[in-house]
Amino acid sequence: MTAAAAAGGRTEPATLGVGVLGCADIARRKMFPVLRTSSRARLAAIASRSPGKAADLARSSGCAAVGDYGSLLEHPGVDAVYIPLPIGLHALWAARALAAGKHVLVEKSAVCTLTEAQELVALARRRGLALMENFAFLHHSQHATAQRWLHDGEIGEPRVLQASFGIPPRPSSDIRYRADLGGGALLDVGAYPVRAALLYLGNDAQVVGATRHLDAVRGVDVGGSVLLATPSGVTAELSFGFAHSYRSHCAMWGSAGRLVLEQPFTPPAGARPRMRIARQDHLQEFVLAADDQFVNTVGRFADLVHGPAAAREEQYGQLLRQAALLEAVRSAARTTGRVRQPADRTTP
Repeated sequence: MTAAAAAGGRTEPATLGVGVLGCADIARRKMFPVLRTSSRARLAAIASRSPGKAADLARSSGCAAVGDYGSLLEHPGVDAVYIPLPIGLHALWAARALAAGKHVLVEKSAVCTLTEAQELVALARRRGLALMENFAFLHHSQHATAQRWLHDGEIGEPRVLQASFGIPPRPSSDIRYRADLGGGALLDVGAYPVRAALLYLGNDAQVVGATRHLDAVRGVDVGGSVLLATPSGVTAELSFGFAHSYRSHCAMWGSAGRLVLEQPFTPPAGARPRMRIARQDHLQEFVLAADDQFVNTVGRFADLVHGPAAAREEQYGQLLRQAALLEAVRSAARTTGRVRQPADRTTP
């Protein structure tokens, strides 16, 4: 019991022990540093298909190295599991983690199909466990600011959301091109603008049109566009891909102006994001406080683990709605022909 608990009669929740399945780039660059320094969670163990890689990372991170994914689920210091594996493996290992009694934070897209989402949510609900899809951008304070300004009528009545996310072509060996591992642009980068549409338009947005550009040689989509609409007539124009130059963009066009977020999805932790409000010939630019969306994500996940069941139910609903929208995009999409990729190069 902490001193605060002794004085106040409350027991503070224990620091959450997190085990990581795999050594993906996003885990190494973003989550490991947070988990090493967080007051809400600690890096308890790392598992990898390469024991040497796990051992090296564990040594530098001050945690245990585990020989395989299954053994990590049995590690005594692991209360929750973070899953940054290829998308096609998410449902399998999330289900195994939940069955082992572990809370789960899973990278986006959490699943490949709505059926997988429904099965995972049902399992998490039965076991009373947290299940959270890791869209870190949702936890950056700039989006709360943008939502507040929209609510306050800074651009009048919202009419159209425009959101795009894309990255340059990857080397041909990249798992994003592996259909058997859940590859493709929609589940990878397309999930971001779709999730932004849920954030800003609400849960009643429906797919009214879509395209997906197919690389027939690789068997995956490498880009596309989506049109959503709400019953009240607000629309979302979304675009995505990795046959493109880099783009991260989000803007709301309203009856009296336009609100633009310059770094909506991947702002660096130390960056002070910029937002603009344009009304007729009047332009205002705002520089917001720096924030770390990955620190906030870990805190939010810890809150779900230690908090009431209602908060977990909200997360279940968000995961299900996202999976349903992505499935609706696939069903509605007109597939266009093969996109010729530029020569392989490594993106800086």
